[in-house]
Amino acid sequence: MRLEDIDIYNPDNYVAGVPSEQFRLLRDEAPVFWHAHPDGGGYWVVSRYEDVRKVSRDHATFSAQRGFVVVDDLAPEILTMAQGQLLGMDPPNHGPIRRAVIERFTSKMLVEMEPMVRAIAREAVQSARAKSESNNGECNFVFDAAGDLPTAVICSLMGVPRDMWGQIRHWSDMQTSAGDPDLGASPEETQQASMDMGMYGYQLAEERKDADGSDLISLLINVEVDGHKVTAAEFASLFIQITVAGNETTRSMIAAGMHELLKRPELYKQLEADPSLLPGAVEEMLRWSTPLHYFRRTATCDTELQGQKIRENDRVVMLYSSANFDERVFESPDVFDITRSPNPHLAFGHGIHLCLGANLARLEARVFFEEFFAVFSGVELAGEPRRIRSNLVNGLKDLPVRLYAR
Repeated sequence: MRLEDIDIYNPDNYVAGVPSEQFRLLRDEAPVFWHAHPDGGGYWVVSRYEDVRKVSRDHATFSAQRGFVVVDDLAPEILTMAQGQLLGMDPPNHGPIRRAVIERFTSKMLVEMEPMVRAIAREAVQSARAKSESNNGECNFVFDAAGDLPTAVICSLMGVPRDMWGQIRHWSDMQTSAGDPDLGASPEETQQASMDMGMYGYQLAEERKDADGSDLISLLINVEVDGHKVTAAEFASLFIQITVAGNETTRSMIAAGMHELLKRPELYKQLEADPSLLPGAVEEMLRWSTPLHYFRRTATCDTELQGQKIRENDRVVMLYSSANFDERVFESPDVFDITRSPNPHLAFGHGIHLCLGANLARLEARVFFEEFFAVFSGVELAGEPRRIRSNLVNGLKDLPVRLYAR
C-alpha cells in the first residue's frame, strides 16, 4: 500500500475491521498526513502516540470548541448546540462545568457505586441467560448482554425513569452510528434524535431544579462551582454527552473484549480462574478496542507539527486507534496481552478532555465479567461478528454467541 491509497474517511473501510495497515503506514511514513475530505477540503491526520498527546494537551492551539470533535463540519445551528457539550468546550467555559461533573465520579463515590453496578450487572447477565435460553442457547452478545449494563447504570445514576431507558439507548445509537444501515438514520432523523434527547434532559433538569434529590441530575443542576451554577439549558447538552458516552463506548469495549477472549480461549479460562487479573485485562481491552477511532480539533492559529505547516482553521484529527498501536510506545502492540504493564493507552483521550466516566467504565467492565463468569460455564461464537459501519465508533453490532449456564 502507498500513501496515495490511504482512505481512512470512508466508513466502508471499517466494516471488515480496523484499517490497521493504513494506520501503520501513516505512523511510519506520514505521521501528520493531509487527507482529502468529500466536502472538497481536507484535514490533518495525526497518527503517532506522542503527537496525539501533544495536540490533546495544547488546547490553546488546537480547539475543541471552534469546530467540535467530528471531522465533518456541522451546520451552524447544530454546532452551537454541540458546543454546549463539555467535549466541545475550551477554557474558560470548560473548567467550572467539568469540575461540577467530576466531583460526582470521585474514587470514593465509585466505591460506593459498586454494589449498585453489581446488582445491575447481575440483572443484565440473567437477562442474557433468559434471552439465550429462549433462542436455543444463542443471543447477540452486543445488545443482549453488554448493552444493558451501561445504559442501566448511567440512567440509574441520573434517575431516568426505567420506562425511558430503551428510548435513551435508541437516541444514543442513532447519533453514534448514523452511517450504519442497521443502527443509523437519515441526517434529519439523527438531528431530531439529538434535539429530542436534549429537550428530555432539559425537562428533567427543570423538574429537579432547587430540589434536594440525590441523583446525578439533581446534584449537577443545584451545585455551584467557581461561582457558576449549571443551567437547565447547559445541562441539556451535558445530558446528551453523558448518556451517549455512557452507553456506546462501554458497550463497545465489553463486546470487543469478549470477542478477543473468544478468539483466545486460553485467556478466557485464565480470567475465569483468576478474576484478580481483570483490571489489567480491562486496560488491554480498552487499548485494543479503542471505542472511538478519533476526535477532531481545529487550529486556532498557524502552527507546525512534525514538519507540516498547519494553517488556522485547519481540521486536525487525533487518531486514537492508531496511537494505541504505536510501536514507539507499546512493545508488540499487535499482541493482545492481558498482563501488559505499563499500558498508557489513550482510549479515554488525554488532557483536559480526558473522559469523565473513565473509571466508571472500568468498574462496569470488571464487574460485568465477574458476574458473567459466575453465571456461565462457557461461551462460544455462534456466527460471524459484524462491525458498525463508522469511521468514528469502533465497535461491533453483532456478536452471535452460544451461552452455557452453570
